[in-house]
Amino acid sequence: MEKVRQLLKKKSHQIWTIHPDATVYEAIELMATKEIGTLLVMDGARLVGMFSERDYLRNGILKGRLSKDTEVREIMTKRLIQVDPDASVEECMELMTTERVRHLPVMVGDNLMGIVSMGDLVKSVISEQQFMIKQLETYISG
Repeated sequence: MEKVRQLLKKKSHQIWTIHPDATVYEAIELMATKEIGTLLVMDGARLVGMFSERDYLRNGILKGRLSKDTEVREIMTKRLIQVDPDASVEECMELMTTERVRHLPVMVGDNLMGIVSMGDLVKSVISEQQFMIKQLETYISG
């Protein structure tokens, strides 16, 4: 089973972040421009939260907050579920399912290495299965 470290090497090294003092409007605008659903909230080099479309809907819109008057820190997810680069894809999928999250920051101590999404993990599993099928077909056909 593939490790997160290997998965990160295959991904773009671009990580989209926002400062906790930015407005929710700025965050939503960045997410729309980059066609992403989650931003890491960074205060300097320190990861302090995550901001997702879900946060915007549940903690912003449904509570009547105006996106141009609300700071990201007010509605971001502060309880971070994170993984080590040596975690397996399977461990990450189990953690995401248990914790009901779709993105995991990959951390070594306080250092952010990257982020993996459920989509990244599913692609990895499918790729591994396709490889196994080809190996079995080659073995069977002799």
